[in-house]
Amino acid sequence: MKKILLFGFLVLTAACQSATATLAPESTPTASTQTPPAPATVTPTIIPTGVLSPTPSPRFFTENFDVVPLDWSIIQTGNEASPQIKSEGGTLTFELNTPYTWTYAIYDMHDYKDTRMDTSFESRGASPESIGLVCRYSEQNGWYEFNVSTDGTYNILHGQWMAQSIASYIPIVNDTTEYLKRGETQYELGLMCQQNTLWLYINQKLFRKVDVTRYGLTEGKVGLAVSSFENIPVISAFDWVKISEP
Repeated sequence: MKKILLFGFLVLTAACQSATATLAPESTPTASTQTPPAPATVTPTIIPTGVLSPTPSPRFFTENFDVVPLDWSIIQTGNEASPQIKSEGGTLTFELNTPYTWTYAIYDMHDYKDTRMDTSFESRGASPESIGLVCRYSEQNGWYEFNVSTDGTYNILHGQWMAQSIASYIPIVNDTTEYLKRGETQYELGLMCQQNTLWLYINQKLFRKVDVTRYGLTEGKVGLAVSSFENIPVISAFDWVKISEP
């Protein structure tokens, strides 16, 4: 797992090995009965370039990305290359220049049991790629992802760190919907995690509810997800993100 902490203009770079990610076959939707080893602790190398604000970080808020936001971490699997992440024109822009790379921006300051997350984004690079939302993220227990792609598909994944630098993804849902159009590059996405159900929204329209009881995640952090496949570069610009009560 490669991890970079973003605190305003502070850049924290984890000293760790390159990461690889594996996608479990869709025909095997159940998790292994073996308990995976806990990820090793990674101590970041801190390069101080500014001063943190003493203001407590909010639990529910809207971030408009006028600057690189405080208190988020960038976590990457797939290869060594660091993503380019910057605030420009009121957007948080991710640029991935290597294929098969999974990148997450995780809000570090709070864990949530039930919460809703919404965002507006634009895809500006190669296609197809995956852009989405994360809830109940834990390095020990895993996380849920709701991703959409410009090829017109969406998926729900259960991600989990199997060991340091190795992530496994179990497909829970892989489908199409009339609310996703092939080649469309701008959407609003919403993901509500409430008890054992994921509520999926596209352009503020609830289009599906997914029971995730069998995977057992009860709380964790929230975040954004951007992934590249064979085509690069991937450039994804988030206009805003809102974390709210369900």
